[in-house]
Amino acid sequence: MKKVLVTGGGGFLGSHLCQRLINDGHTVFCLDNFITGSEANIEHLADDGRFHLLKQDVIDKIYMEVDEIYNLACPASPPHYQADPVRTIKTSFLGALNMLELAKQVKGKIFHASTSEVYGDPDVHPQPESYWGHVNPIGIRACYDEGKRGAETLCFDFHRQYGVKIKVGRIFNTYGPNMDPHDGRVVSNFIVQALSGQALTVYGNGGQTRSFCYCDDLIEAFVRMMNSPDDITGPFNLGNPEEFTILELAERIRGILGSNCSIVFKPLPQDDPRQRRPDISLASEHLGWRPQVRLEEGLKMTIEYFDRLLSKQGGNI
Repeated sequence: MKKVLVTGGGGFLGSHLCQRLINDGHTVFCLDNFITGSEANIEHLADDGRFHLLKQDVIDKIYMEVDEIYNLACPASPPHYQADPVRTIKTSFLGALNMLELAKQVKGKIFHASTSEVYGDPDVHPQPESYWGHVNPIGIRACYDEGKRGAETLCFDFHRQYGVKIKVGRIFNTYGPNMDPHDGRVVSNFIVQALSGQALTVYGNGGQTRSFCYCDDLIEAFVRMMNSPDDITGPFNLGNPEEFTILELAERIRGILGSNCSIVFKPLPQDDPRQRRPDISLASEHLGWRPQVRLEEGLKMTIEYFDRLLSKQGGNI
């Protein structure tokens, strides 16, 4: 059994990871400042003696004896990371620096949650890890894109210079329970709008594509990557290679709910990627991992979560 630090542990993915690690018998230290995370996501763990909450910002240095670190701390949706772009890039870079310094001190392993956004608006499709990306370094999304790219650089320099044991996973679009209803991501947007009887908002013409991975599948990839041999560093693409247009996603959600809500179209945001689909050959080969939850099944579980949340809050999210 290990002592594991999860930064951003109160967030969407962090909360699922904390639960998984507790289920696996580990002692978990959850670090979060709750700027975008929610204590409600982890309140059910509060009475477990193996779970410890640290209300702290990953930008601030910390020392503690742990065996493994999962660095997930960073706003991950455009409305959140664009709300305070300077803080976003500081969280990405300084947060990664602090966690790498800690891993170096304790001689532990670190999994760094990177993102498909390192590929920007890609010229290559699907995106393999060998593709270096097509990113606007001064655009409104750059605080996140370049912050994550710089954090990857740090990871590999710490690995080469100091021998730190790193694992870098590039996360593609993920969805599921514990998503923030106001995070501005397309799955949560559509579900909340449909449940509230509103029109679904589609940006652009809806022909842009995404690949949607259910949260449980992604957490399985995190754990497998952390448990892989030390010479397996990544970066690995972690996501579902099934590709859907945004309009197809809207129709899936309307179909599951039996809703006839309308669709409204708005201008496409600056630098919004036209296509996004991972090549997961490396993760499949080295981790024996492929997503198992199909979109229809995952959407039903996510809709049930938001429906409960809506009922709990009196119809208002």
